[in-house]
Amino acid sequence: MRRLLHALFGMYAIFAFAVCVLFSLFVAILVPGLERRRRLVAGAARASFLLSGVRPEINGLDNLPADGCVVVANHASYLDGILLKGFLPARFSFVIKGEMRDVPIAHFLMRRSGARFVERFKSSESARDARQIVKAARNGESLGFFPEGTFLAEPGVGRFRAGAFMAAIKGGMPVVPIAIAGTREMLGAGRALPRPAPIRVDILPPILPDDAAYGNHHTLAETTRQRILSALDEPDLLATLD
Repeated sequence: MRRLLHALFGMYAIFAFAVCVLFSLFVAILVPGLERRRRLVAGAARASFLLSGVRPEINGLDNLPADGCVVVANHASYLDGILLKGFLPARFSFVIKGEMRDVPIAHFLMRRSGARFVERFKSSESARDARQIVKAARNGESLGFFPEGTFLAEPGVGRFRAGAFMAAIKGGMPVVPIAIAGTREMLGAGRALPRPAPIRVDILPPILPDDAAYGNHHTLAETTRQRILSALDEPDLLATLD
């Protein structure tokens, strides 16, 4: 009976998500103005959870600076980007792996709602994308990153790539760690249908440019990673490699 209920929840959640994606595509095609599209797409992302009966617990919104900043979150599920798009202020542009350019509908929707893309495997394109991200940070644009780059079925937080932290330092912007819990349980790697699970998002105090950890991007990345780990009940995947 429990498996049946989970399957019914999963199918309904996928239906609700599909409706919200369809709405977002109409917004991306028809609505002029990036800020207006961002707000509407963010509303659709939020609705994809609420229509499924999922009420994420969001803590620490007051830790987000009013001006430009870089938010950095652990990555556990395909749901993470939708979750932060829906429940953070609409002004954030999320930095997405460049492979999504090969998924035409998703690329179109994300690009039209303000996402930025970073190529990970072609060095010339990677350098070009990195320059664009740094330029956006220097212009005070609020950016969101999942610096692990991908997610695994096993719980834990892995290595953080340097890009988010280099952009923050070059832009002189605060780094805001975000700990996401529950999305792996809802829709982890290798699972076709979501299942019910509580979701919690902890927005932690920002690391400011005058913080001792800020000057070196390696130190800043590890400090951010440790702060996220301290808010999660998950292992440090780097410690298991030692």
